[in-house]
Amino acid sequence: MQYARLGNTGLQVSRICLGCMSFGMPDRGSHEWTLNEDASRPILRAAWEAGINFYDTANVYSAGTSEEIVGKILKELAPRDELVIATKVHGEMRKGPNGKGLSRKAILSEIDNSLRRLGTDYVDLYQIHRFDPNVPIEETLEALNDVVRAGKARYIGASSMAAWQFLKMLMTSDKHGWARFVSMQGQLNLIQREDEREMLPLCIEEGIGCIPWSPIARGNLARPYGEGTYRTETDKYGKTLYARTEEANRAINGAVEAVAQQHGAKMAQVALAWVLQKQPVTAPIVGVTKLAQLHDAIGALDITLSSDDIARLEGPYVPTGLGSFN
Repeated sequence: MQYARLGNTGLQVSRICLGCMSFGMPDRGSHEWTLNEDASRPILRAAWEAGINFYDTANVYSAGTSEEIVGKILKELAPRDELVIATKVHGEMRKGPNGKGLSRKAILSEIDNSLRRLGTDYVDLYQIHRFDPNVPIEETLEALNDVVRAGKARYIGASSMAAWQFLKMLMTSDKHGWARFVSMQGQLNLIQREDEREMLPLCIEEGIGCIPWSPIARGNLARPYGEGTYRTETDKYGKTLYARTEEANRAINGAVEAVAQQHGAKMAQVALAWVLQKQPVTAPIVGVTKLAQLHDAIGALDITLSSDDIARLEGPYVPTGLGSFN
């Protein structure tokens, strides 16, 4: 396994982050394809044994059961200090007022709820899952600073917003001397590259580590175009992400398949290798439901793409007209 510092911090993380949305009770939340505790255990064990120390979940995944399963199994596998556990806040955890968002009330309640479910005293990275336009950013940032000062999170990160929103939050933190975001979790893959315009250059300038979600485009770059799985058939949100550029998506998929054949590699490995070589990517977040998918993801670290490979992969791209967070 390869390791890298997360942005300008001293925190060392594996260059593959295991995305934990795959783990959770299928009858809780909106992801019926998730793995229960017994099915999750072999994958989490294999990830740890392969050297992956970085695990990303969220309070909203499978209505909190992802955090419960991940926390329980990781506690069985390794000492807490050897793990880098990340979770998120923003999504709806209960109906009615104050059940979601980035208010001070929501953040201070949800960090405690996440720690209880994870079975730990702190998380290494606490991330805002989306930008909340309904809450003053000073309120959100001061609450996050208090979470860090209370020792409940070592670092804070952000996810999926416009570059101008992220810069405004960074500048506000600097103005008040509050804990600063150290990471950005945005969508980045060969089908969705909008973050290349402003977000990635901003992160380079500000020393922010990038940990992209959906690096193989929700499985769309893992197999020949048109082939589906149970997840792709039942993933309602995933079906909306790439619907506007179908012709270009097909061409990109074909390019990935061709480059994979040249390298004697899997399509998913080539798609992931492309994300890994982008700056300032620290660790793509890879979700898997099978051990073979985990091994393929780790194998992507050994693939070096040539400039010709990259040109071929990037050539068919068509701007989506949407931000990477849609």
